[in-house]
Amino acid sequence: MGLTKTFERQEWPARAVVTAGMPYGNKPLHFGHIAGVFVPADCYARFLRDRIGAENVRFISGTDCFGSPIDEGYRKLVEAGEFTGTIAEYVQRNHDAQKATLQAYDISLSIYEGSGIGHAGECQQELSENFIRRLYENGFLHKRSTLQFFDAEAGIYLNGRQVTGRCPVQGCKSDQGYADECSLGHSYAPEDLIAPKSTVTGTVPEMRPVDNWYFDLPAFRDFLIQYVKGLENDPNIRAIVPQTCAEFLGAPIIYVKNDEREMFESVSDQLPPHVVREPEKGKASFEVEFASIDERDAARDVLRVAGLRFRTGKALVPFRITGNIEWGVKAPIIDGVEGLTVWCWPESLWAPISFTIAANDALGLPEGSWRDFWCDEDAEVYQFIGQDNLYFYGVVQPALWEALLPGDIFFHEATERPLRQTRLIANYHVLLGNKKASSSGAVKPPTADELLEHYTAEQLRAHFLALGLGQKSVGFKPKAFDPDPEVRADTRVADPALKESKLLSNVFNRLARSVLYEAKKNFDCKVPLCEPSAGAVERAQATLASYDRIMKKAELHSIMSLLDEFIRYANKAWADGISAAEAAEDAQARRQVLADAAYLLWVCTLLMHPVVPRGCEDICEKLGFDAQAFFSWDHAFASLAELDAAEEHPVQELPPRYDFF
Repeated sequence: MGLTKTFERQEWPARAVVTAGMPYGNKPLHFGHIAGVFVPADCYARFLRDRIGAENVRFISGTDCFGSPIDEGYRKLVEAGEFTGTIAEYVQRNHDAQKATLQAYDISLSIYEGSGIGHAGECQQELSENFIRRLYENGFLHKRSTLQFFDAEAGIYLNGRQVTGRCPVQGCKSDQGYADECSLGHSYAPEDLIAPKSTVTGTVPEMRPVDNWYFDLPAFRDFLIQYVKGLENDPNIRAIVPQTCAEFLGAPIIYVKNDEREMFESVSDQLPPHVVREPEKGKASFEVEFASIDERDAARDVLRVAGLRFRTGKALVPFRITGNIEWGVKAPIIDGVEGLTVWCWPESLWAPISFTIAANDALGLPEGSWRDFWCDEDAEVYQFIGQDNLYFYGVVQPALWEALLPGDIFFHEATERPLRQTRLIANYHVLLGNKKASSSGAVKPPTADELLEHYTAEQLRAHFLALGLGQKSVGFKPKAFDPDPEVRADTRVADPALKESKLLSNVFNRLARSVLYEAKKNFDCKVPLCEPSAGAVERAQATLASYDRIMKKAELHSIMSLLDEFIRYANKAWADGISAAEAAEDAQARRQVLADAAYLLWVCTLLMHPVVPRGCEDICEKLGFDAQAFFSWDHAFASLAELDAAEEHPVQELPPRYDFF
């Protein structure tokens, strides 16, 4: 039994890691965390489990326990008398809330601990020490005395989020600049921040020198240029990834206002060697280019003393590894410099490795087995991120990986292969209505938990995936949160958030019920396992092939379009077929129609499984098949007989008006 037709399949790695970023441990999850990162990453991880085997996939995330947003959030709550515990207890409380929310959305993580929580936190401390020592021993870590903001009134050094101002990077449209990075991910020297203000006292902070360790990121400019060219030529990489990364690889440039030209000329002989480029038509500034970032910074100091107005361009700058705040991963003592902690951004880049180690340890796997997932040529790491974090994941991380040298503990012991460069799957912002929503901004987003008071997890999962955030920023417009109370109350107004659920409840659900009700009514609660019609097999295999290709590009909105078309085809094939069989009173035709419908339902359920897992697993259970076999791609998909060698397969009796979704 079974047809011989097969379909062309994509090549997939033997093992895979999927990451979903790290939410800060200062708040519960809002809908942007779920819609923009966790649901897409979960869909992909579930697909990979079905595609290459669950034992070969690690889906990794955890709470980012450190960083200035956490310090600042904790400080404000304590000052307001709203929290009395330690900062560790504050983070743990938020972590527990995040974990519960992820479970409510059926996010199937292999591990969700934190960079300072549980065994993963222990792994992160050890890994951070090893990574930083390797950077130093390999010659890419340098001690620099830099200026840090100091609030004289409060008598404290200020962390990154305790200073606000305007981003100094030319052309940046961020609405918020912090000590050394803006809300769009641009890094700069703290002294370049425009109009700085302390959030602690509201005063203008002083600049005082401190010693920290910096990674020599500018040394990797040539490597990164070639790396980005490779991304540009990869058809499976979203265009936003190389486009954004390339913006940071320009030459060191200072932009000076045109009306300051005379003053600039008066001090130009004090500057390092440079090239002046006249402004393009309509531009308000001319460019001054330098050979290195150090020369640009020396020139910046001269221009600042002279009182010129200028901005710096996007360029590679030394990347800070350590900081001076107490709450953080402890930095190793190097050259007698002690008392430092690791800045949250670099340690968050290698935290997924720590989480993989912890996950494998929990499974009782051998020490070092994490390298089979991060170093082996037969493995791949898929990192789901927001596009405003591409500087860190697409510029800094590749350079950090490249800085590791053969013999380091980060190389595979057997194959001597280094950490593989990861595949970045960057999403745009999900908007609330037509505006960017931020818990720190004017437009407050609903929490992920609040959404579940009005919608099911599966309704939201399907809708979030259909938004197409890999293509552009898209508005999420749930009727339940419409600011107009008349719209919320008007039953004639459709809810955009329920668009995809109509496919689930009205079409997919109908197909599943039809198969099970027909099996009960006319086939003694069994479905025939005869060969499906050639047309059904051809359509199913074409859909499987398209699905496989689309998943290779991680175009999850296209998956939703493909499944909409295929499920509607399957349901119509059933409706037309059973009507014709009944009209002809043809028992054999009726048997064939049910066999075709059950076969098409199998394929529909397999392909929808990563999107709405709960309902699909319920269908599998009611059909009475083994879930591991039912949701595996290790089939020719030519007949249901691949799941059961009998002529008929028993199914469960379905209650009336049953709804899988």
